[in-house]
Formats: sequence, C-alpha cells, structure tokens
Amino acid sequence: MGQLPNHPKTLGELKSSGYKVLAVKDEIRKNLVEKLRKKEEVFPGIIGYEKTVIPQVVNAILAKHDIIFLGLRGQAKTKMARMLVDLLDEYTPIIKGSEINDNPFFPISKFAVDAVNEHGDDTEIEWIGRESRFGEKLATPDVTIADLIGDIDPIKAATQRLHYSHEGAIHFGIVPRTNRGIFAINELPDLQPRIQVGLLNIMQERDIQIRGFNIRFPLDVFIVYTANPEDYTNRGNIITPLKDRIDSQILTHYPKSIEDGIKITESQSWIKRHHDKDVIIPYYMKEIIEMAAHEARRSEFVEQKSGVSARLTISAMENLVSNAERRSIINDETIIFPRITDLGAALPGMTGKIELVFEGEQEGPVKVSRALIGKSVREVFRKYFPDPLQKKPRKQAEQKEQPASDPYAEIVKWFEGGNYIELNDDMKFEEYFSALKKIEGLEKAVKKYIKTVENDYELASMMEFMLEGLHNNSKIAKDEMDEGVSYKDMVGAMLYNKATQKGSRSSYDYESEEWNF
Repeated sequence: MGQLPNHPKTLGELKSSGYKVLAVKDEIRKNLVEKLRKKEEVFPGIIGYEKTVIPQVVNAILAKHDIIFLGLRGQAKTKMARMLVDLLDEYTPIIKGSEINDNPFFPISKFAVDAVNEHGDDTEIEWIGRESRFGEKLATPDVTIADLIGDIDPIKAATQRLHYSHEGAIHFGIVPRTNRGIFAINELPDLQPRIQVGLLNIMQERDIQIRGFNIRFPLDVFIVYTANPEDYTNRGNIITPLKDRIDSQILTHYPKSIEDGIKITESQSWIKRHHDKDVIIPYYMKEIIEMAAHEARRSEFVEQKSGVSARLTISAMENLVSNAERRSIINDETIIFPRITDLGAALPGMTGKIELVFEGEQEGPVKVSRALIGKSVREVFRKYFPDPLQKKPRKQAEQKEQPASDPYAEIVKWFEGGNYIELNDDMKFEEYFSALKKIEGLEKAVKKYIKTVENDYELASMMEFMLEGLHNNSKIAKDEMDEGVSYKDMVGAMLYNKATQKGSRSSYDYESEEWNF
C-alpha cells in the first residue's frame, strides 16, 4: 500500500502516536463488538442465515476461534469466509519490505529483525489495506507443503551465496505471507492427508517449520476452512487431528423458505440487461424457478448428498431473462417480459446443477429438470388458482347433489371441441396475446381470481400460466416442439399418440407421481 497521509512513517513515529498492534483475532473481535454495539449488519447481503448461521459465526469470533463452514455446495460458505475481511482494520502497519507482514513492535523474520536492529526508531514502516491481509487457497490433490508453508529456494541460495539453512534462502508459501491476517482453505477434504498434517502446527503451536531446518516462525493467523460434509466426497476426508484443532464447526443450509430463496436469486442474478428496455418478471415466475430448486432438494431422482446449489436458480433465472431478451431484440420490443414458454430456456442452467441417483443417458438430467419445473408450476399454480384435482366432498358424492361448477370447464370444453393453440418463443406480443384470447373462458377465469392485473402483459402472462397449470394437473395436453409448444385436448392427444405410437417427450405423471418414458 505504501505511505498514507497523516500516518506514521517510521517506527519512532508509530511509538509516539500511541498506536497499539493487536493480534489478528483480537482485532477482528474488537471490530465485531463495535458493529454489534452500533447495530450494524455483520454480513450484509447474506439472506436466510440471520437466526442460524450468523449468530454462530459471531459467537465463534467473540471466542477467538478458528472456523470451518460445513455444508453442501452453493450455501455461501466461501462468500462468508471472504466477508470476514471487512472485520479487519482498514489499514495496519508493517515493516517496509517485509514478505510476511512483520509487526513493527515484534518482528519475526530475519529481514525485519535486522532492519530494526540497524535503524532503530528510524526503521521505515508502510501501511497495508485489509484486502492484502487475506489469503485464499482452493484445496486440490496437487497442493504441496511448499505452496502453503514454503520451501528452500536453491536458486535464491545460490545467487546470494547462502546456506540452505539460512532464512534468506526460504521462499515463503501463502500461509506466512498471510501473517497477521485471515487465511482460508476452500474444500478442505480435497487436501491430501499428508498435507493436512502440515497444518497441525499452524493450528496448535501457531508456527511453521521449513523442511528439517531449524527455522521457526510464530504466526498470527485467523484460519477459516470450508468443506462439504464428509459423507459426500469421492476424494478424501478431513483428518481427525486437524478436525480436533478447529475450534468451531458451523453448519450451513439452503434457504428455508421460497421468499428467502427469491431474495437470494434476485440479489445474485444478472437481470438488468439494457438501459432502454424494462425487465419485468412476474412474481409467480420467480416462485416457479425457486420452487424447482426446492423440489429438486427432495426429489428421489436427485442425489441429495451432493446437494442442489443456489446457483441453479441464479442460472435458470438468467437464462429465462435471456430468452425474453432475445425475443424483445428480434421483435424490436421495449419490454423484456418472460413467458411460460421461456421456462424451457431455463433447462441448460439446471441440468449441470443436479446429480442423479442413477446416471443414465445424457437426456436424463433434462428429463428430470423438465419434470421438476412441471411439478413446480403445479405447486405455484395452486397458490393463485383453485386446485383442478380437488376431490368432491364425500357428502356431496353420497347425496348425489349437483356438483359445484368447475372453474375450468369452459376452457377444457373448448379444447375438447378439437381446438388447439400453438405458442412459439419468437411470437410478437400482439400475436401471442391474440392466440391466448381465442380460448373461450380463459381470460374470464384469470380475471376472476387475479384482481391485480395492471396491463395486457400481465394478463397474457397469467393466461398462459393458467394453461400450463391445467396441463400439469392433467386437464389439457401439451406437445413440446423445438420452436414452441402446442396445447390441445387431453383425450384426443392420448388417442393420437396411441394410434401413431408416437408420444411427446418423457414426462412425469403428477397424479400417480410416476415417470412416463
């Protein structure tokens, strides 16, 4: 960082200023206490952890513990580890030129000790920002002790004519370079056991040793790990002695409510695209995308040990908006308004985010993702409209009373009359809306249950939503084509498929909850 205005520039000036250097855990604790007193948000932007994870992290910091975040993928483990940097002081002094951020009052490297011995109070210091005090390493099987701790550099020793046991011959790894800061290792189980053993000294004795040479450095480091649960790994585990040295184990989790999930997706996804185009996403579309992730997390076809990342909803939402954006560009429209037909475009953002219990052909994840969206539509549909599959009360059936009127009877009857409707991705809004208005009873049914429709875009969107909901509740049939979809009569479609021995794509029967391949 170098010199800062109005900051001491020498060791003597630093002493005269009364500045006190705290250990890194004391420093983080001090700043956390200040935030808590001022009622400031400790982890801004982290949603859904207010009553669970965040209080545990706060307690661990107050106790000056090293931390491991344990949870499935896409649970903000790495994000929270990186946000700990904000609890460091904005700037901190070090001996100028030190590779390991030497404390001016207690230098530990030979370079810094020699500088203080030679120059005394005239020793130059510099101020580094909090970002320079954060070190991060992704654990992979090829990570070595030299990467983390350091090693003897023979070229350095040869050029400077130093013995290998001389400190000047050392090339420091990332841990000592993060001295007086925060060091994070992501995916700790991926680190080879023999490398994990090399971390034991750092965790307990707070020092390092390079090879077999008598060179030891007491380090001041706050260590944070992230890991998936041990029962999910094809690579390795956390060795027991290392786990024993980690003071606090904090379990993360996925959003517990649809609302929290939607907030996370909105905050992390890139939705705003063009300054000259308004992006309007109906709330029920956000619910469908988020519900698909919730359904995946309890699906028998999805490997639950691997988890379903929050990145699924983010990618799906971005693809959904992109398809609507593409259509608005083609048709020269000023509004980007996703439709139900755009949900098919979300599939590429989902298929790579789920692992199946039984991996089969390449189409497997696509079929599962399509079924998850269908089930999601079904669940969200029942929030806005009456359940099409709601059974009649027993008394009514026994007394043979006149059944209550079916709110969807007129719509279904229109399709039973041999009518059908085709919708494709690239239809202009006028064509799209006109096609939907041809269906008798559809507009009337939507307006009956949705009182907050403000414009034609919202009305058309809800009309298509009702069609999709009726399909996923087995009231009408749908054929999916590359260029779009076609809604038609259920019985007629079944007879046609049987006669031609051709069916639409593999689907999920929501009444029997079985696959139809």
